[in-house]
Amino acid sequence: MRVFAIGDIHGCLAAFDTLLDWVKPTREDVIVTLGDYVDRGPDSRGVIDRLLELREKLNLICLRGNHEKMMLDAYRGGRAEKKMWLSVGGLEALASYGITAGSAGSLDDVPREHWDFLETGLVDYHESNRYIFVHASVLGGFDMPDQPEYALLWEYFPDAMRHHSGKMVVCGHSSQRSGLPKVIPGAVCIDTRAFADGWLTCLDVNEARYWQADQRGNKREGRLDYEE
Repeated sequence: MRVFAIGDIHGCLAAFDTLLDWVKPTREDVIVTLGDYVDRGPDSRGVIDRLLELREKLNLICLRGNHEKMMLDAYRGGRAEKKMWLSVGGLEALASYGITAGSAGSLDDVPREHWDFLETGLVDYHESNRYIFVHASVLGGFDMPDQPEYALLWEYFPDAMRHHSGKMVVCGHSSQRSGLPKVIPGAVCIDTRAFADGWLTCLDVNEARYWQADQRGNKREGRLDYEE
């Protein structure tokens, strides 16, 4: 059984599809997507459609990212929440649903199935015998059920991230301008700026091998040296 983690997709369906076709996950594998499926890139709608499709075929665990939270806050909240979301990539997400600023369309035009996915289909973390998967970060002294939302969704990648369990933390959120995964003591970050002419990363966590694809169909791969 392989265990894959996939970094922040941010509407980059072409890169996501290229990775899936290259890595070819099966039902025996575990795939953990680290959140931030929407905003910034061109096809948030297509990414959610693909995740819903994959959930029926594969052992897929979808984490919640801060951008999913902001999209839901915009839907449930008022003008301030919507303005905040639109300023950080929500305009691109709306456009993928055929909704443009000043049009008659609204968030109510987003399919109910997509809202259900955002509301009930995501988890805040996934913990295995060796790894902890989160969107953003963890507080090292807290058990996972006790982690504050701010750490899980918003905290940026530090110089070290050692969890008291001794498990390695696998996260996204802190986009790496180098386009390469970043390893620090106790953790690895695989947000490699797919939306900004960067790369989308898939990491085989047990083998420390990664694959990357961009929106133009380019591919590359490499290996990491974990810092325990």
